[in-house]
Amino acid sequence: MTKLSVNINKVATIRNARGGNNPDLLRVAKDCESYGADGITVHPRPDERHIRYDDVYNLKPILKMEFNIEGYPSDRFIDLVCKVRPTQVTLVPDAPDALTSNAGWDVQSNFNFLSELVERFTAHGIRTSLFVGTDLENIQWAAKTGTDRVELYTEPYASAYGKDREAAVAPFVAAAQYAKSQGLGVNAGHDLNLDNLAYFSQSIPWLEEVSIGHALICDALYLGLRETIAQYKTCLSNS
Repeated sequence: MTKLSVNINKVATIRNARGGNNPDLLRVAKDCESYGADGITVHPRPDERHIRYDDVYNLKPILKMEFNIEGYPSDRFIDLVCKVRPTQVTLVPDAPDALTSNAGWDVQSNFNFLSELVERFTAHGIRTSLFVGTDLENIQWAAKTGTDRVELYTEPYASAYGKDREAAVAPFVAAAQYAKSQGLGVNAGHDLNLDNLAYFSQSIPWLEEVSIGHALICDALYLGLRETIAQYKTCLSNS
């Protein structure tokens, strides 16, 4: 079954709004695991406006499931990942001031840079994933870097889902099939939610992992964290 990695950035955003340690990020992460999440995702940004670098160091020893660190590979980020050695690092091409991830890598233009990073992280025993769109040639370039996986940027799917879900998912199915043919594992993330996740998962049954944060935390305000994780897991179990 596709794994659910819960992105806890929004929990850190709430904590940081008032200072102190409420909500307790480490407790939330442990609760997510105990409620059925398969992993935890964090995305530290240069300004530390949500996840702080210290959070990443503090999370590693308490997590029992997979730990995924995503972000732009600045020197500081690279150093963090190599020291923490998470299960997976997901490399995204975000500008330092980006509000959220809004595009995948142009892998060919960044090929040498990404290839060197993949080699470095692999040498540290870390699984690598590159954040990409659905262009097949770009995915082919991703495979050439030696990365283990790609993560498909699913905002276009989520935006078009309400109008024509078959048309919305078609390029993602094609991209996932091609990635699989190139020996790549396939992850997905961005704007997946309780409305659109099940259909996406059913359409790509070999999907390895989805990373979901904003929508999941919003749902938890109404449903509670335990029930929310259960419902997201149900969406994935129906594939």
